[in-house]
Amino acid sequence: MVQKCLKSLLVAVFGLMTVLTPAKVLAGGAPGEKLDPAKIILDHIKDAHEFHFFTLGDFHATIPLPVIVFSPEKGLSVFSSSRFEHGHAAYNGYELKEGKIVAQDGSALYDFSMTKNVVQMILALIVLVLLMNGIAKKYKKGIGVTSAPTGWQNAVEPVITFVRDEVAKPNLGKKWVKYMPYLLTLFFFILINNLFGLIPGAANVTGNTAFTIVLGVISLIVIMFSTNSHFWGHIFWPPGVPLPVKLILIPIELLGAVVIKPAALIIRLFANMVAGHIIILSFVSLIFIFGAMSKVAGIGFSPISVAFTVFIYFIELLVAFIQAFIFTNLTAVFIGQAFEGGHDDHHSGEHAHGHAVA
Repeated sequence: MVQKCLKSLLVAVFGLMTVLTPAKVLAGGAPGEKLDPAKIILDHIKDAHEFHFFTLGDFHATIPLPVIVFSPEKGLSVFSSSRFEHGHAAYNGYELKEGKIVAQDGSALYDFSMTKNVVQMILALIVLVLLMNGIAKKYKKGIGVTSAPTGWQNAVEPVITFVRDEVAKPNLGKKWVKYMPYLLTLFFFILINNLFGLIPGAANVTGNTAFTIVLGVISLIVIMFSTNSHFWGHIFWPPGVPLPVKLILIPIELLGAVVIKPAALIIRLFANMVAGHIIILSFVSLIFIFGAMSKVAGIGFSPISVAFTVFIYFIELLVAFIQAFIFTNLTAVFIGQAFEGGHDDHHSGEHAHGHAVA
Protein backbone atom coordinates (compact mmCIF):
# COMPACT_ATOMS: atom_id res chain seq x y z
CA MET A 1 0.00 0.00 0.00
CA VAL A 2 2.83 2.39 0.86
CA GLN A 3 4.58 1.65 -2.44
CA LYS A 4 1.36 2.34 -4.37
CA CYS A 5 0.93 5.68 -2.57
CA LEU A 6 4.51 6.65 -3.37
CA LYS A 7 4.03 5.79 -7.04
CA SER A 8 0.79 7.80 -7.14
CA LEU A 9 2.55 10.74 -5.54
CA LEU A 10 5.41 10.48 -8.04
CA VAL A 11 3.07 10.63 -11.00
CA ALA A 12 1.00 13.43 -9.43
CA VAL A 13 4.10 15.53 -8.79
CA PHE A 14 5.27 14.89 -12.34
CA GLY A 15 1.86 16.00 -13.58
CA LEU A 16 1.92 19.17 -11.47
CA MET A 17 5.38 20.00 -12.80
CA THR A 18 3.99 19.83 -16.31
CA VAL A 19 1.08 22.08 -15.30
CA LEU A 20 3.42 24.72 -13.90
CA THR A 21 5.78 24.53 -16.88
CA PRO A 22 4.91 26.34 -20.11
CA ALA A 23 4.27 24.25 -23.22
CA LYS A 24 7.38 25.55 -24.96
CA VAL A 25 9.46 24.38 -21.97
CA LEU A 26 8.05 20.84 -22.09
CA ALA A 27 8.59 20.64 -25.82
CA GLY A 28 11.98 22.24 -25.65
CA GLY A 29 10.93 24.60 -28.40
CA ALA A 30 11.63 28.26 -28.93
CA PRO A 31 9.34 31.02 -27.60
CA GLY A 32 6.29 31.46 -29.80
CA GLU A 33 6.75 28.05 -31.44
CA LYS A 34 3.46 26.24 -32.02
CA LEU A 35 2.89 23.22 -29.80
CA ASP A 36 3.14 19.91 -31.68
CA PRO A 37 1.90 17.12 -29.34
CA ALA A 38 2.61 14.36 -31.87
CA LYS A 39 6.25 15.39 -32.21
CA ILE A 40 6.65 15.70 -28.44
CA ILE A 41 5.21 12.21 -27.84
CA LEU A 42 7.33 10.59 -30.55
CA ASP A 43 10.47 12.31 -29.24
CA HIS A 44 9.78 10.91 -25.77
CA ILE A 45 9.27 7.27 -26.84
CA LYS A 46 12.00 6.93 -29.48
CA ASP A 47 15.64 6.06 -28.84
CA ALA A 48 18.21 8.84 -28.26
CA HIS A 49 21.86 9.47 -27.45
CA GLU A 50 21.04 10.95 -24.04
CA PHE A 51 18.59 10.64 -21.17
CA HIS A 52 16.47 13.80 -21.25
CA PHE A 53 14.41 14.67 -18.17
CA PHE A 54 13.21 18.25 -18.65
CA THR A 55 14.08 21.61 -20.20
CA LEU A 56 13.94 25.02 -18.51
CA GLY A 57 14.68 27.80 -20.96
CA ASP A 58 18.17 27.11 -22.27
CA PHE A 59 18.93 24.54 -19.57
CA HIS A 60 18.53 20.86 -20.48
CA ALA A 61 18.55 18.31 -17.66
CA THR A 62 20.17 15.40 -19.45
CA ILE A 63 22.64 12.56 -19.01
CA PRO A 64 24.81 12.44 -22.16
CA LEU A 65 25.91 9.03 -23.43
CA PRO A 66 29.11 8.01 -25.24
CA VAL A 67 29.16 8.23 -29.03
CA ILE A 68 31.22 5.52 -30.75
CA VAL A 69 31.47 5.80 -34.54
CA PHE A 70 33.84 4.32 -37.07
CA SER A 71 34.47 5.87 -40.47
CA PRO A 72 36.74 4.30 -43.13
CA GLU A 73 38.15 7.80 -43.76
CA LYS A 74 38.54 9.05 -40.15
CA GLY A 75 38.84 5.81 -38.23
CA LEU A 76 37.36 5.34 -34.75
CA SER A 77 35.91 8.36 -32.90
CA VAL A 78 34.72 8.29 -29.29
CA PHE A 79 33.21 11.36 -27.60
CA SER A 80 30.26 12.49 -25.50
CA SER A 81 26.89 13.14 -27.12
CA SER A 82 26.86 16.52 -25.32
CA ARG A 83 29.21 17.71 -28.09
CA PHE A 84 26.19 17.85 -30.39
CA GLU A 85 24.48 20.36 -28.05
CA HIS A 86 21.13 18.59 -28.41
CA GLY A 87 21.33 18.51 -32.18
CA HIS A 88 22.29 22.17 -32.66
CA ALA A 89 26.00 21.66 -33.33
CA ALA A 90 28.37 19.37 -35.17
CA TYR A 91 31.54 17.78 -33.82
CA ASN A 92 34.55 16.21 -35.54
CA GLY A 93 32.69 16.09 -38.85
CA TYR A 94 29.60 14.38 -37.40
CA GLU A 95 26.13 15.70 -36.61
CA LEU A 96 22.73 14.55 -35.39
CA LYS A 97 19.91 14.41 -37.94
CA GLU A 98 16.52 13.15 -36.76
CA GLY A 99 18.19 11.30 -33.91
CA LYS A 100 20.78 9.58 -36.10
CA ILE A 101 24.50 10.34 -36.34
CA VAL A 102 25.63 11.14 -39.89
CA ALA A 103 28.85 12.41 -41.44
CA GLN A 104 28.71 16.01 -42.65
CA ASP A 105 30.44 15.08 -45.90
CA GLY A 106 27.95 12.27 -46.54
CA SER A 107 30.53 9.50 -46.20
CA ALA A 108 29.66 6.09 -44.79
CA LEU A 109 30.06 5.36 -41.08
CA TYR A 110 29.33 2.60 -38.59
CA ASP A 111 27.53 3.67 -35.43
CA PHE A 112 28.27 1.65 -32.26
CA SER A 113 27.05 4.34 -29.87
CA MET A 114 25.55 3.61 -26.46
CA THR A 115 21.99 4.90 -26.84
CA LYS A 116 19.61 5.14 -23.90
CA ASN A 117 17.87 1.90 -24.94
CA VAL A 118 21.19 0.05 -24.93
CA VAL A 119 22.29 1.52 -21.58
CA GLN A 120 18.97 0.79 -19.93
CA MET A 121 18.92 -2.76 -21.30
CA ILE A 122 22.39 -3.33 -19.83
CA LEU A 123 21.21 -1.93 -16.48
CA ALA A 124 18.20 -4.27 -16.58
CA LEU A 125 20.52 -7.20 -17.28
CA ILE A 126 22.74 -6.24 -14.34
CA VAL A 127 19.69 -5.99 -12.05
CA LEU A 128 18.46 -9.38 -13.28
CA VAL A 129 21.83 -11.10 -12.69
CA LEU A 130 22.37 -9.53 -9.26
CA LEU A 131 18.82 -10.27 -8.14
CA MET A 132 18.79 -13.91 -9.25
CA ASN A 133 22.33 -14.63 -8.05
CA GLY A 134 21.47 -13.22 -4.64
CA ILE A 135 18.38 -15.43 -4.41
CA ALA A 136 20.30 -18.49 -5.67
CA LYS A 137 22.95 -18.03 -2.98
CA LYS A 138 20.22 -17.98 -0.32
CA TYR A 139 18.81 -21.27 -1.61
CA LYS A 140 22.30 -22.82 -1.55
CA LYS A 141 22.55 -21.86 2.11
CA GLY A 142 19.20 -23.52 2.79
CA ILE A 143 17.25 -20.28 3.22
CA GLY A 144 13.85 -20.87 1.66
CA VAL A 145 14.37 -24.65 1.69
CA THR A 146 14.75 -25.61 5.34
CA SER A 147 13.52 -22.23 6.58
CA ALA A 148 11.17 -19.46 5.48
CA PRO A 149 12.31 -17.34 2.50
CA THR A 150 13.53 -13.83 3.21
CA GLY A 151 13.82 -10.54 1.35
CA TRP A 152 13.30 -10.68 -2.40
CA GLN A 153 12.71 -14.45 -2.18
CA ASN A 154 9.21 -13.71 -0.88
CA ALA A 155 8.41 -11.72 -4.03
CA VAL A 156 10.24 -13.80 -6.64
CA GLU A 157 9.44 -17.35 -5.45
CA PRO A 158 5.67 -17.12 -6.13
CA VAL A 159 6.43 -15.78 -9.63
CA ILE A 160 8.81 -18.67 -10.34
CA THR A 161 6.20 -21.13 -9.07
CA PHE A 162 3.57 -19.49 -11.27
CA VAL A 163 5.73 -19.75 -14.39
CA ARG A 164 6.49 -23.38 -13.57
CA ASP A 165 2.90 -24.47 -12.84
CA GLU A 166 0.95 -22.27 -15.30
CA VAL A 167 3.39 -21.91 -18.22
CA ALA A 168 6.03 -24.64 -18.34
CA LYS A 169 4.28 -27.79 -17.10
CA PRO A 170 0.96 -27.42 -19.01
CA ASN A 171 2.68 -26.65 -22.33
CA LEU A 172 5.91 -28.65 -22.18
CA GLY A 173 4.93 -31.77 -20.27
CA LYS A 174 7.88 -33.91 -19.16
CA LYS A 175 10.38 -31.54 -20.80
CA TRP A 176 9.45 -28.53 -18.65
CA VAL A 177 12.66 -28.70 -16.56
CA LYS A 178 14.81 -28.37 -19.70
CA TYR A 179 13.17 -25.09 -20.74
CA MET A 180 12.59 -23.47 -17.34
CA PRO A 181 15.88 -21.48 -17.28
CA TYR A 182 15.06 -19.89 -20.65
CA LEU A 183 11.44 -19.17 -19.77
CA LEU A 184 12.34 -17.60 -16.42
CA THR A 185 15.10 -15.49 -17.97
CA LEU A 186 12.69 -14.34 -20.69
CA PHE A 187 9.93 -13.48 -18.23
CA PHE A 188 12.07 -11.52 -15.73
CA PHE A 189 14.14 -9.74 -18.40
CA ILE A 190 11.00 -8.46 -20.14
CA LEU A 191 9.35 -7.59 -16.82
CA ILE A 192 12.33 -5.59 -15.52
CA ASN A 193 12.60 -3.65 -18.80
CA ASN A 194 8.84 -3.00 -18.75
CA LEU A 195 9.02 -1.60 -15.21
CA PHE A 196 12.11 0.50 -15.96
CA GLY A 197 10.27 2.02 -18.90
CA LEU A 198 7.61 3.43 -16.56
CA ILE A 199 10.13 5.62 -14.74
CA PRO A 200 9.81 9.25 -15.98
CA GLY A 201 12.78 10.08 -18.21
CA ALA A 202 13.72 6.44 -18.73
CA ALA A 203 13.80 4.61 -22.07
CA ASN A 204 10.93 2.50 -23.37
CA VAL A 205 13.13 -0.47 -24.31
CA THR A 206 10.33 -3.00 -24.84
CA GLY A 207 8.61 -0.45 -27.08
CA ASN A 208 11.54 -0.64 -29.50
CA THR A 209 11.20 -2.98 -32.48
CA ALA A 210 14.91 -3.87 -32.44
CA PHE A 211 14.57 -5.23 -28.90
CA THR A 212 11.41 -7.25 -29.57
CA ILE A 213 12.76 -8.56 -32.89
CA VAL A 214 15.86 -9.94 -31.17
CA LEU A 215 13.71 -11.63 -28.50
CA GLY A 216 11.44 -13.03 -31.20
CA VAL A 217 14.37 -14.38 -33.22
CA ILE A 218 15.91 -16.01 -30.13
CA SER A 219 12.56 -17.66 -29.35
CA LEU A 220 12.33 -18.82 -32.98
CA ILE A 221 15.79 -20.43 -32.71
CA VAL A 222 14.75 -22.24 -29.52
CA ILE A 223 11.52 -23.37 -31.20
CA MET A 224 13.34 -24.63 -34.32
CA PHE A 225 15.86 -26.60 -32.24
CA SER A 226 12.93 -28.20 -30.39
CA THR A 227 11.26 -29.55 -33.52
CA ASN A 228 11.18 -33.22 -34.56
CA SER A 229 10.44 -35.21 -37.72
CA HIS A 230 6.74 -35.35 -36.83
CA PHE A 231 6.55 -31.55 -36.79
CA TRP A 232 8.21 -31.09 -40.19
CA GLY A 233 6.30 -34.01 -41.66
CA HIS A 234 2.98 -32.31 -40.88
CA ILE A 235 4.24 -29.06 -42.42
CA PHE A 236 5.66 -30.41 -45.70
CA TRP A 237 3.13 -33.23 -46.19
CA PRO A 238 -0.07 -32.75 -44.13
CA PRO A 239 -1.69 -36.17 -43.64
CA GLY A 240 -5.22 -36.90 -44.77
CA VAL A 241 -5.40 -33.87 -47.08
CA PRO A 242 -6.02 -34.00 -50.87
CA LEU A 243 -2.99 -33.17 -53.00
CA PRO A 244 -4.35 -29.84 -54.41
CA VAL A 245 -5.06 -28.68 -50.85
CA LYS A 246 -1.59 -29.77 -49.72
CA LEU A 247 0.00 -27.52 -52.31
CA ILE A 248 -1.85 -24.60 -50.68
CA LEU A 249 -1.30 -25.66 -47.07
CA ILE A 250 2.45 -26.32 -47.28
CA PRO A 251 3.54 -22.66 -47.84
CA ILE A 252 0.94 -21.46 -45.33
CA GLU A 253 2.13 -23.89 -42.63
CA LEU A 254 5.78 -23.08 -43.33
CA LEU A 255 5.08 -19.35 -43.19
CA GLY A 256 3.19 -19.80 -39.94
CA ALA A 257 6.00 -21.75 -38.30
CA VAL A 258 8.89 -19.51 -39.39
CA VAL A 259 7.34 -16.03 -39.70
CA ILE A 260 3.89 -15.67 -38.14
CA LYS A 261 4.72 -17.17 -34.72
CA PRO A 262 7.74 -14.94 -33.98
CA ALA A 263 5.92 -11.97 -35.54
CA ALA A 264 3.04 -12.50 -33.10
CA LEU A 265 5.50 -12.32 -30.21
CA ILE A 266 7.34 -9.30 -31.61
CA ILE A 267 4.33 -7.15 -32.54
CA ARG A 268 2.25 -7.91 -29.44
CA LEU A 269 4.94 -6.80 -26.97
CA PHE A 270 6.01 -3.75 -28.99
CA ALA A 271 2.48 -2.49 -29.68
CA ASN A 272 1.21 -2.84 -26.11
CA MET A 273 4.18 -1.12 -24.48
CA VAL A 274 4.22 1.76 -26.99
CA ALA A 275 0.46 2.25 -26.71
CA GLY A 276 0.59 2.71 -22.93
CA HIS A 277 3.30 5.37 -23.13
CA ILE A 278 1.46 7.21 -25.89
CA ILE A 279 -1.77 7.29 -23.82
CA ILE A 280 0.02 8.66 -20.74
CA LEU A 281 1.82 11.34 -22.76
CA SER A 282 -1.41 12.19 -24.57
CA PHE A 283 -3.21 12.91 -21.30
CA VAL A 284 -0.33 15.15 -20.18
CA SER A 285 -0.33 16.92 -23.57
CA LEU A 286 -4.05 17.71 -23.18
CA ILE A 287 -3.13 20.18 -20.43
CA PHE A 288 -1.10 22.21 -22.89
CA ILE A 289 -3.58 21.83 -25.71
CA PHE A 290 -6.29 23.35 -23.51
CA GLY A 291 -3.78 25.84 -22.12
CA ALA A 292 -3.00 27.03 -25.66
CA MET A 293 -6.68 27.90 -26.05
CA SER A 294 -7.05 29.45 -22.61
CA LYS A 295 -4.89 29.53 -19.48
CA VAL A 296 -7.98 28.98 -17.34
CA ALA A 297 -8.95 25.94 -19.42
CA GLY A 298 -5.46 24.50 -19.06
CA ILE A 299 -5.43 24.91 -15.28
CA GLY A 300 -9.01 23.67 -14.97
CA PHE A 301 -8.36 20.52 -17.00
CA SER A 302 -5.04 19.69 -15.31
CA PRO A 303 -6.59 17.78 -12.31
CA ILE A 304 -8.58 15.60 -14.73
CA SER A 305 -5.49 14.97 -16.85
CA VAL A 306 -3.38 14.08 -13.80
CA ALA A 307 -6.09 11.74 -12.49
CA PHE A 308 -6.31 9.87 -15.81
CA THR A 309 -2.51 9.77 -16.02
CA VAL A 310 -2.28 8.14 -12.58
CA PHE A 311 -5.00 5.65 -13.54
CA ILE A 312 -3.29 4.68 -16.81
CA TYR A 313 0.04 4.47 -14.97
CA PHE A 314 -1.37 1.79 -12.66
CA ILE A 315 -2.85 0.00 -15.67
CA GLU A 316 0.61 0.06 -17.25
CA LEU A 317 2.07 -1.58 -14.13
CA LEU A 318 -0.41 -4.40 -14.65
CA VAL A 319 0.32 -4.53 -18.39
CA ALA A 320 4.06 -4.82 -17.62
CA PHE A 321 3.41 -8.12 -15.84
CA ILE A 322 0.78 -9.30 -18.32
CA GLN A 323 2.95 -8.75 -21.40
CA ALA A 324 5.91 -10.54 -19.80
CA PHE A 325 3.59 -13.46 -19.03
CA ILE A 326 2.01 -13.53 -22.50
CA PHE A 327 5.38 -13.47 -24.31
CA THR A 328 6.70 -16.28 -22.09
CA ASN A 329 3.50 -18.31 -22.30
CA LEU A 330 3.25 -18.08 -26.10
CA THR A 331 6.90 -19.07 -26.38
CA ALA A 332 6.18 -22.15 -24.26
CA VAL A 333 3.11 -22.93 -26.39
CA PHE A 334 5.10 -22.74 -29.63
CA ILE A 335 7.91 -24.88 -28.18
CA GLY A 336 5.33 -27.45 -27.08
CA GLN A 337 3.87 -27.51 -30.57
CA ALA A 338 7.37 -28.01 -32.02
CA PHE A 339 7.79 -31.45 -30.42
CA GLU A 340 4.10 -32.35 -30.48
CA GLY A 341 3.55 -35.92 -31.62
CA GLY A 342 6.66 -37.39 -30.00
CA HIS A 343 6.18 -40.74 -28.21
CA ASP A 344 7.00 -39.28 -24.81
CA ASP A 345 5.39 -35.90 -25.34
CA HIS A 346 2.09 -36.64 -27.04
CA HIS A 347 0.16 -35.60 -23.96
CA SER A 348 2.14 -32.37 -23.57
CA GLY A 349 1.61 -31.65 -27.27
CA GLU A 350 -2.14 -31.87 -26.79
CA HIS A 351 -1.86 -29.39 -23.93
CA ALA A 352 0.15 -27.01 -26.10
CA HIS A 353 -2.31 -27.29 -28.95
CA GLY A 354 -5.24 -26.64 -26.61
CA HIS A 355 -3.55 -23.53 -25.21
CA ALA A 356 -2.78 -22.26 -28.70
CA VAL A 357 -6.42 -22.65 -29.77
CA ALA A 358 -7.54 -20.87 -26.57
